[in-house]
Formats: sequence, structure tokens, C-alpha cells
Amino acid sequence: MRKFKEFIIEKLVLICGLASIFFVALIFLFLLKEGLAVFKTVSPFKFLFGQSWYPISEPAQLGILPLILGSLLVTVGAAIISIPIGVGCAIYIAEIAPLKIKETLKAGIELLAAIPSVVLGFIGMITLVPLVKNIFHLPTGLTAVSGSIMLAFMAMPTIVSIAEDALYSVPRTYKEGALALGATHWQVIWRVMLPAASSGILAAVMLGIGRVIGETMAVMMITGNAAVMPNSILAPVRTLTATIAAEMGEAVVGAEHYFALFAIGIVLFIISFAINVTADMFLHKRE
Repeated sequence: MRKFKEFIIEKLVLICGLASIFFVALIFLFLLKEGLAVFKTVSPFKFLFGQSWYPISEPAQLGILPLILGSLLVTVGAAIISIPIGVGCAIYIAEIAPLKIKETLKAGIELLAAIPSVVLGFIGMITLVPLVKNIFHLPTGLTAVSGSIMLAFMAMPTIVSIAEDALYSVPRTYKEGALALGATHWQVIWRVMLPAASSGILAAVMLGIGRVIGETMAVMMITGNAAVMPNSILAPVRTLTATIAAEMGEAVVGAEHYFALFAIGIVLFIISFAINVTADMFLHKRE
């Protein structure tokens, strides 16, 4: 009976795993079915590298380069802010903080991860956007830097949690051996713990960046939604995700605009898939 139960559980787990792969494949095939139709009227090169996004003009101009650069600008800004703070916080929680402070910080990070993105976007509109406007003396605070700061807070819980787990997974003998050889606590962290946990930390960073790229509501609310070529991080931008969310409800089903939005979904799917595969490769890397 025990072997029979184990057999059933193993097959159920296998079915669940195969089902998840099957559903992802179906999503990708659906995106291909709807999105590739736009290339009947516009070439892939003009679609990816065109500098004008006016989908309802005559004739329609469907260049998504401003949207790609907007997403890239916001993502890079968020990474610059969130990676040092997130990794530093993970090191402090895993290696330095006393037990009570450690528990408090972990609870706070989990609470930050539980806040819906639309709430963070609303908070950003009320507090962060006016602050950016006044500090940099801009006409509007709805800029890429506002989106970067807000998305950094959304990426940090992912980075902190996974990087902390990576540091905990380093064998304790590494630390004890380094201390026995006369290394200081900081030398142990810098020269032993971080190199040993580097694959997990890189995976944490990649997954955090993946969270930033896929975010929709917060960036749609505080980046200005201007589908133009960005010339500065202090200028309004529009991201790929915000474009789909803002325009899908107004696109006529079967129209060129409708297919173009699904083609943007294909680009996002490929980017997210590449980031997750890269993170998985780092996570399972063995020296």
C-alpha cells in the first residue's frame, strides 16, 4: 500500500509539472497566433526598431523601439538601486543581524512583497512624483527615475529573500575554517561567503530584474506614459507592459493595432523567458 501511494503521488507531481509546461507552451502559441499577423503589414525590423508608435494614425506607425528603450531605462535604473541595497540587506540578515532584528527585518521584507503593485503606484503618485519634480525642477515628476525608484522597492524583496537563502546554503565549515585561519568576520563574508553563494545571488538579481520587467500598474501610473524616444532618465517614458495594459481595451479585435499589441506580448515573453532561464542556470551552477 505504501508503494502504491508513493507511485500515485509521484505521478501526480509529474502530471502537475508537465501541465505547467503545457500551459506555458499554449500561452506562447496563442501569442504567436495573434501576434505574428502584424508582420503581414509591417516588417519585423521596422516593428522592433521603428521610432514612432502611432497605432491608430493613417497609416499606422508601429515602431516599438521607444517602448523597448523605456522598459530598458526603467529596468536599469531599478537594478542600480535595488541590487546593492538588496544584496547588502541579505548579507546583514544572514550574517550580521541579531536574532530579534533578523526576524523583524524578514517580516518587513515579506510584508513589502505582499503590497499590491497598484497600491505602490498610488503611493508613488502621491509622494514620490511631487518629490522628484521639486528636487530636479522638472515640469512633471512622472518620469523614468520615478518608475525606477518605485520598481526598485518591488524588486528588493525577491533579491533579499533568494540571496539570503543562498548565503544560508553555504556550508558552515567554510566559515568556521576561515575564522580558524585568522580571518575577520568581514573577510569571511567578502572572501568566502559571497564567492560561495555567488550563483544564488546572481539568480536572485536576475529574478528581481524579471519582476521589474514584467511590472505593469506601477510603471503605468508614475512614468508618464509618453511613447516617444527617451533622451534622459528625467523624461517621461512608456514601457512595453504599460502599452499593452493601456491600449488593449481600446484596440479593435482583428485590427492591425490589436495584432501589434500581441506582438509586444511575444517580445515580453521572450525577454522574461530568457531572464528566467539565465537565473535558473546560475541557480544550479556548481563550481
